[in-house]
Amino acid sequence: MTTTRAEQGFAYRQDQFQQIVEDTLKLARGLGASDAGAEVSEGVGLSVSVRKGELENVERNRDKSLGVSVYLGQRRGNASTSDFSVAALRQTVQAAYDIARFTAEDPAAGLPDAADLATPAEVARDLDLFHPWAIDAAAAAELARRCEDAALRVDRRITNSEGAGVSAQQAHFWAGNTRGFRGGYASSRHYLSVSPIAGKGRDMQRDGWFSSMRDAADLAAPEAVGRYAAERALSRLKSRRVPTAQVPVLFESTVAAGLLGAYVQATSGGALYRKTTFLVDSLGKKVLPAHVDIVENPHELKGKGSAPFDDEGVRTTPRQVVQGGVVQGYFLSTYSARKLGMHTTGHAGGSQNLHMTSRRTKQGDTLDAMLAKLGRGLFVTELMGQGVNYVTGDYSRGAAGFWVEDGRIAYPVHEVTIAGNLKQMFKGIQAIGADVYVQGSKAVGSVLLSPMQLAGS
Repeated sequence: MTTTRAEQGFAYRQDQFQQIVEDTLKLARGLGASDAGAEVSEGVGLSVSVRKGELENVERNRDKSLGVSVYLGQRRGNASTSDFSVAALRQTVQAAYDIARFTAEDPAAGLPDAADLATPAEVARDLDLFHPWAIDAAAAAELARRCEDAALRVDRRITNSEGAGVSAQQAHFWAGNTRGFRGGYASSRHYLSVSPIAGKGRDMQRDGWFSSMRDAADLAAPEAVGRYAAERALSRLKSRRVPTAQVPVLFESTVAAGLLGAYVQATSGGALYRKTTFLVDSLGKKVLPAHVDIVENPHELKGKGSAPFDDEGVRTTPRQVVQGGVVQGYFLSTYSARKLGMHTTGHAGGSQNLHMTSRRTKQGDTLDAMLAKLGRGLFVTELMGQGVNYVTGDYSRGAAGFWVEDGRIAYPVHEVTIAGNLKQMFKGIQAIGADVYVQGSKAVGSVLLSPMQLAGS
């Protein structure tokens, strides 16, 4: 068989994966399963790190897995294996079947309805997600050295480094179920990062930067990554604490993606049907200002959250998540939708390429313009800790960044805590910048919030 582009660098071909899925489903049917689903996958990668010019680590990974779900009516059993032999397939299917036999019935359990599953044409949609990177350990180490060397050369105050790294990863899978779904694809994700250290003694500060892309050709130049990481570390020197106050807060775009992530978590099926979210029963209600929209496009070419179908084989669809501040839809898998008496939104596995924007944003709303809008307050570039209660929305995180006076950065700040409640924080979004940054599957500019409590010295 001719080797296709989606099989470069893999130990298994797609047709082999297809056969494993068919054999697995046949075994499940043979045991008496009313329904079954299976997914087989393989991941391959290279990760290299250097520190102060010296090679530190070279790791090669090659992982494979088969997961199977067996249904006996509304009882479900799951099992997995990394052994693809005939005997192992039988044992794995038998294990899933035995688990299902002794599992209590769950009215929401079951495969997606056939009408919701992606069609062969939808499965075949090419989203340009696979770009294998033919790089060896020596070349990866050289890229990492160039990145770190660029950081160390920026200023004599860059005194040390936590290292630089390069990672090239690719994977492919095939899935199927007894309701007719068959589909799979290959994808890649490549990464370049560095973490320089500025200053000495008690005034030492660390920061870093990275570039992550589906296609290595789209990665930022290693020298650019290194220089920017060094500039970020230098800007934090002579940080100080600030007095406790209530002031407006500007989240840097990289940090603001976390606000979008918090929104997704609060409107996801598991939290909704368990009623463990401060946004329970929020569908059709206004939870963000009227100038804020959130759209989702799972079909963006090379998108980090792109997928023609979700983890259950349900088709994905571009949609308006929030329109004019009003919730238009949740993030639901088949199971969570049934628990809520609703319909799946194709989100088994999470959100897909979210963009949060403001109707007030203008092309000139750069970071400098957003600082001017902030006026006097805190510009946050780093958050620490996990102080978010999604049941109540209470929010308390350690923060670092810059104090801003008259719309200009005055000095760096550290060892402060910002506190508020996400419900009020969402409603208090004053502006979103045009300085959009894509963090994984989420894209947003810097976000200006109404006053929050700042605990300082």
